[in-house]
Amino acid sequence: MNIILTNFCQVLAVFVIFIGVTKALIIFLKYLLFKPPTPEGFHKSRLAMGYSFSLGLSFLIGASILNTMISSKWDDIARLIVIIAIRTVLNYFLMQAIDNSGESASLNSKQITDLKPNIQQINS
Repeated sequence: MNIILTNFCQVLAVFVIFIGVTKALIIFLKYLLFKPPTPEGFHKSRLAMGYSFSLGLSFLIGASILNTMISSKWDDIARLIVIIAIRTVLNYFLMQAIDNSGESASLNSKQITDLKPNIQQINS
């Protein structure tokens, strides 16, 4: 039963990552082909892919925990600790990049909004 759950978590991780990459590609192509070139499409596609990677990593961590429950050798437990630590650090930095990307996008829109009155005054 544990092997089935482990495989199910791994399949879910692959599925979530595949859907995220596909969604990011669609968003990027939509902005590339149908809208004027702006960094907004790139940021939105990166965010979509980043969220799916984060969720996929969480499923893989769960699969690793389930897999270690089957065999309780010290080598397997140590390997699990290292895998979870690496995936947690990757997930942390991924979420930091997503948060920074959201902040920079909101700053750019705020800067554009702040510039509009100045541009109108120059044109007057």
